[in-house]
Amino acid sequence: MPLRIDRALTAEKLVPRIERMFDLSAQKILSIEKHCKPADGTPVFTVRGRYTSRGWTEWTQGFQFGSALLQFDATGEGKFLEIGRRNTIERMASHVSHMGVHDHGFNNISTYGNLLRLMHEGKIDWDDREKDFYELALKVSGAVQAARWTRTPDTEGYIYSFNGPHSLFIDTMRTLRSLVVADRLGHFLMSEGDDKICLLKRSILHSRTTAFHNVYDGDGDETYDVRGRVAHESIFNVAQGGIYRCPNSQQGYSPFSTWTRGLAWAILGFSEQLEFLSSLTRRELECALYFDGEPIEDFESEGIYRQWRKAHAAVGLTPGDTLRLYARAATATADFYLDHCCADGIPMWDTGAPHLHRLPARYLDKPSDPFNAWEPVDSSAAAIAAQGFLRLGNYLKAQGDKKNGALYHKAGLSITRALLDEPYLSSNPRHQGLLLHSVYHRPNGWDHIAPGQKVPNGESSMWGDYHLRELALMLLRETRREPYLTFFGCVPPAK
Repeated sequence: MPLRIDRALTAEKLVPRIERMFDLSAQKILSIEKHCKPADGTPVFTVRGRYTSRGWTEWTQGFQFGSALLQFDATGEGKFLEIGRRNTIERMASHVSHMGVHDHGFNNISTYGNLLRLMHEGKIDWDDREKDFYELALKVSGAVQAARWTRTPDTEGYIYSFNGPHSLFIDTMRTLRSLVVADRLGHFLMSEGDDKICLLKRSILHSRTTAFHNVYDGDGDETYDVRGRVAHESIFNVAQGGIYRCPNSQQGYSPFSTWTRGLAWAILGFSEQLEFLSSLTRRELECALYFDGEPIEDFESEGIYRQWRKAHAAVGLTPGDTLRLYARAATATADFYLDHCCADGIPMWDTGAPHLHRLPARYLDKPSDPFNAWEPVDSSAAAIAAQGFLRLGNYLKAQGDKKNGALYHKAGLSITRALLDEPYLSSNPRHQGLLLHSVYHRPNGWDHIAPGQKVPNGESSMWGDYHLRELALMLLRETRREPYLTFFGCVPPAK
């Protein structure tokens, strides 16, 4: 395990670094609000320290306005609430009904979801009209994302990426939040013939397909089957009923190496879905799995309940099977990350990048070097993964696995500490980014390479900055004994 885990580290010990980070964060948010105009497009990543737009899909605007809401949550400064709330109301509607992306959980949970959560927590004034507005946006968003559905013969289906119905991205494990929140708000996807589709079940089926086809379990079925390795994209043949064909990669080096931000999406996505599913009763999960969200009571009198439970058990689709599958995927990807990051917890952008052999011998046993001449690191992957480690650790401890729970939790804290210090935290007031050395799309050559450098470094991304803030806020709220930060905190538990 290359990561040097500090087992004495606590969230409380990180508070001075977190507070410094939010001080710097305030400057960055205000600068972006002042200089990034809507006509210039959505900010995506920095070039020479200034945020620029790069068209591929509209997946980062929620991080822009959501960052202001996280800043308000951490500091209580009303100007950041005003920035986040006003821009959400005025500029996020198109993202709610965007039919062309798999990114609803990124854009809309980060904005409408955070606003609704803050209202339920009493951090902003209660307003029935605003609450209804946020809830409607979240309901529609979840249903629209769920409608991007490709059926498969083995796992029943998946939410397809913007590439088309043949394509399953690992990233979507973190955007499933939109389906879950919409489901908890009592919403369904209505389809042809008034078919009523349960959003929670669709979320579970997508996760199941992802676990089976994008996350390797090391059972030796394939030549490159290494436990915890992740394929960015899985390809299915829709002309043959959605049968699985092969792995692929859009942003990684190859289908047979692991793009580390995709790995991080898996760690965090499966871990927070574990947290959510464990908050439900067994009966609530059975209701979704067996009866598509319809009340179990409607079927018990007909003797169907036991019959359907037996049928789903035969294909491994019970509450227990689902939790075990998620936990297996989360721990496998977490272990793979620990074995393939540098000693400070920051990974290279891809575990099989072509010039890694040119780095110093045993480079993983040393702190990361974002200024090396051969391959870039990706700090945004570390920010995403660190939160996943914390959540996985908390989940396992709650399940009674104190040893592994503590290991993953301390790993998350150790990675966080590295991100909150130089050379990763941006203290330059002229640089609009917060988290330095983030990489967007290395194969396409979209990342800026500064004069005198051979690989991208020194730049930031909207998702990296947002996830660093979210990670820091999660820990800060823990030290303040505030409610545990979850994506489903915007929906109060049923009474």
